[in-house]
Amino acid sequence: MTGHALFDTAIGQCGVAWGPSGITAAWLPGARRTGSPAKPPPAVAEAIRRITALLAGEKDDLRDIALDPAGVPEFHLRVYEVTRAIPVGDVLTYGEVARRVGQPGSAQAVGRALGRNPFPPIVPCHRVMGADGRMVGFSAPGGTTTKLRMLAIEGAADPYGQEALF
Repeated sequence: MTGHALFDTAIGQCGVAWGPSGITAAWLPGARRTGSPAKPPPAVAEAIRRITALLAGEKDDLRDIALDPAGVPEFHLRVYEVTRAIPVGDVLTYGEVARRVGQPGSAQAVGRALGRNPFPPIVPCHRVMGADGRMVGFSAPGGTTTKLRMLAIEGAADPYGQEALF
């Protein structure tokens, strides 16, 4: 079965699409989708419940939600794997992610990969910041305002000052 579903969260209406191998896409509020939503199968319904809970402040890293990354470049998959390992409430810089994928100096490539992330917030690209904790671009609708809101819900700490960001 394939389809997509829309659901309400604390930050607005989000959505997921799925196929036989798992979730094929997810989106944050403001993204435009066409077509008729379908009733999600049980695993997808559980993923929706967990995404909704995360965006309401529950500590769930969503790492075990099955994704179908067909067509996603290998470098992006490595970036997404590192990003999925960032605990709720923590952040890394683009440079730190680049080092963890074994390509120091590729922070801009990491940023491009995260800018094309088809699975937010399951792949929590909002947990990646610029050097020295700077808040830089966020490709989801609402930009850095959405990113800041998601980090606030998670109680994220400043990686340099170790105080809450908000």
